[in-house]
Amino acid sequence: MTLKTVLPIVAIMLPIVFMSSCKDDDDNILQPIVTSTSPLDNAEGNARNITISATFSIEMDASTINANTFMLKQGTTSIPGTVEYAGETATFTPLGTLSALTDYTVTITTSAKSTNGKALANNHMWTFSTGGSSEGISAVALGAAGNYVILAKTAVNNNPTSAITGDIGLSPAATSYIVGFTLTDATGYATSDQITGKVHAADMADPTPINLTTAVENMITAYNDAAGRTLPDFIDLASGSIGGLTLSPGLYKWTNTVTISSDVTISGNSTDVWIFQIAENITVSSAANLILSGGAQAKNIYWQVAGQATFGTTSHFEGVILSMTGITFQTGASLNGRALAQTAVVLDGNAVTLP
Repeated sequence: MTLKTVLPIVAIMLPIVFMSSCKDDDDNILQPIVTSTSPLDNAEGNARNITISATFSIEMDASTINANTFMLKQGTTSIPGTVEYAGETATFTPLGTLSALTDYTVTITTSAKSTNGKALANNHMWTFSTGGSSEGISAVALGAAGNYVILAKTAVNNNPTSAITGDIGLSPAATSYIVGFTLTDATGYATSDQITGKVHAADMADPTPINLTTAVENMITAYNDAAGRTLPDFIDLASGSIGGLTLSPGLYKWTNTVTISSDVTISGNSTDVWIFQIAENITVSSAANLILSGGAQAKNIYWQVAGQATFGTTSHFEGVILSMTGITFQTGASLNGRALAQTAVVLDGNAVTLP
């Protein structure tokens, strides 16, 4: 006989209890937090023109994101700046340039609130430090490339009449690739009525070829030195549109093209150094001028340009141009400095003067 055990089915009714903390939990979900910052906490080597930002988990009340709730300090000293808020991200832009190699603290206070009126649970704080050099940067060594006001590898093309003060060098291309100067041959060099100096090319008499080989090698080394400098003071300043600005000494880096549409001032003393790293082109508009102030010297200003360097009609420029691609001076443009190109230099009735 089979025994069957019948178990009763018991329905257990559990009461549904709404705890008072549920509403609090919902509120906590809606309470804002800072989800990311730029720069990151403890980040080092930041540009001195940095814009600081914080992104929140939910939309904030823009009226509560201001200079009283989003603050930057160096020690106990408050750094003035402008605060903006859009798309759940707040930004703080210092009014001046931050100091080199200096620690800064950012604070967003609990007075910052979301659109539902919820405040940050705690002040959100983080720190970062700047890069650059508090003692200034060293000059770029030009070596034998410094013996020339114009040095190129493939050609020097001139549409007369230009006025060149200093020597011209071309290598490995031959003398035939120096055009527009009406050259008079001599032993190891040539002369021209348009040049206060000598013209040297790779096919001239010894020791000119070996001297030019060394100069070109030194030009490339100088380019790589300028391009390889680290810890820039300024990154992508004005998004590359620097017309109207005054530029203090330091290392500048752009990841795009630099345009100068109006006068730019280089301000510093006679021993200060400027290095400008440009990943693309530099274009100077017609009649725009580079102006030196405070004793700044063209020989201490280095423009490392990976792309084309183009100087508009009647513009004036200062400094040593180290171009990977080529240098073009349009009609009437002038340079106080050096034009050192790893391809060609193109002239059109220009004044180029050794600094």
